[in-house]
This record gives sequence, structure tokens and C-alpha cells, in this order.
Amino acid sequence: MKSQIDAFTAQICEVIVGKVEAVKLAVACLLARGHLLIEDIPGVGKTTLSQALARSIGAAFQRIQFTSDLLPADILGNSIFDREQQRFVFHQGPLFSQVVLIDEVNRATAKTQSALLEAMEEHHVSADGVTYELPEPFFVVATQNPQHQVGTFPLPESQLDRFLMRIELGVPDRASERAMLLGVDRREMLKELKPVFKRETLLEIQTAVRKVHTSAALLDYLQDLLDASRQRHSTGISPRGGLALRHAAQAWALMNGREL
Repeated sequence: MKSQIDAFTAQICEVIVGKVEAVKLAVACLLARGHLLIEDIPGVGKTTLSQALARSIGAAFQRIQFTSDLLPADILGNSIFDREQQRFVFHQGPLFSQVVLIDEVNRATAKTQSALLEAMEEHHVSADGVTYELPEPFFVVATQNPQHQVGTFPLPESQLDRFLMRIELGVPDRASERAMLLGVDRREMLKELKPVFKRETLLEIQTAVRKVHTSAALLDYLQDLLDASRQRHSTGISPRGGLALRHAAQAWALMNGREL
């Protein structure tokens, strides 16, 4: 299992040059069944990273550009009257995919943000009293502009809690950027990517992550971190955040071939 994860990570690192740690964190987030928030300036590879993840597992991919006029139905789907059947039929929105890139999540209004984040948490969408399950795996990569940029609606702390990780990619170092300038176009590299493992294999790995043994010593350390965050900050890590941190640690341990 570790060899498969290593091959998966290595393939993505071929596209995202010089960002090994960020790629590993993104992979850990995927394996832990979390969602990823990338906060950075445009043009550093946020879209490329999410596409590389999707192609490397052969998953269905959708990109949704968030704007101030985007409505919840635009991402979740809506019911349209079918004349032949004489009833309303639900048409799934772009959120019904396995890997979803939400570009500039802080450009949309709070109403649309809330609809997205509720679906992320519940893994289903409700419309007209009917519940529709989202596909498995379901992994959201959301990008966010730095808060100082004009025209943004910052995510409140309660909604940031839906993301397992928030990372930055940053500009590459000089050597990595030189390799990018002289190398093959990243869009062409994405077209050549082949699935390292199938969707079923990913689901098996995600299940194995939850079975990684967690020692009492590690749980003590985890609770110390939770207590410290609550004493030093007005909004410390929530119980849900603590559980997510444990899952991330389990994924990291599995990636490195060891138990906690």
C-alpha cells in the first residue's frame, strides 16, 4: 500500500515542481477523507494540483468558478419540469463529482458558500425534500485569494472548520522555476498522466487510514494541543478539528509506512 501511495505522490510531484511538502499534505488530506483549502496568489499551480490529483486516481473532475452572482442551485443542481414525465426532475450540478475544484471560494456570497460547505460536511444534497448522495470519493479543493484583495467575502471560522487543511503553494525556488521554464508545458503533462490506482483502491486506502493504530501517548499529545489552542485563542480547535487532526496523523503515518 505504501508503494502505491509513493507512486501516486511522485507522479503529482512531476507536475508540481519543487513543492514536495505541499503535495504530500494534499495527498494526506485526500487519504484522510478531508477537504483542502489553498490560499495563495493566482498562477502558482492551485488548479494544476487539483487536476493532477484527479487524473492520478482516474476520478471525475469538475472546476467551479465562484463569483458574486453565483447561486446555490448553480453548484448543487435544481429541479426542472419534464413535460414527457409530467413531473419535476432533479438535474445534478457540478458538485456531483469526485474531485471538485472551487476556484476563488471567497468571491461568492455567504449563501452560496454555506450551501457548498454544508454539502462538504454531509456528503449529500437535499432538494425538494429528496436527499441525493454525493459520489465517493468526494474531495473538494478550494482556492482562496489573500484577504487583502478587493471583492472577497472571507470565510468565517465556523466554515473554515469544514476544511481539514489550509496550505500555501507559494512561488517556486529559482532552480524549480528554471526547470519549469525549460520543461514541458504543465497542461501537456496533465494530459499524459495515467491513473496510478483505481477509485476502489483509493477507497480501500482511505478505510485503512482509519484503522491505523493510535497510541495513548499520541492521544495525550493531541489533547494537549487542543487544550493549548483553547486557552490561547478565542476560538480554539473544535472537537471536530481534533478528530480531523487525528485522521490526518493516521494518513501521514500510513504514507510513511508506520503506525502511530
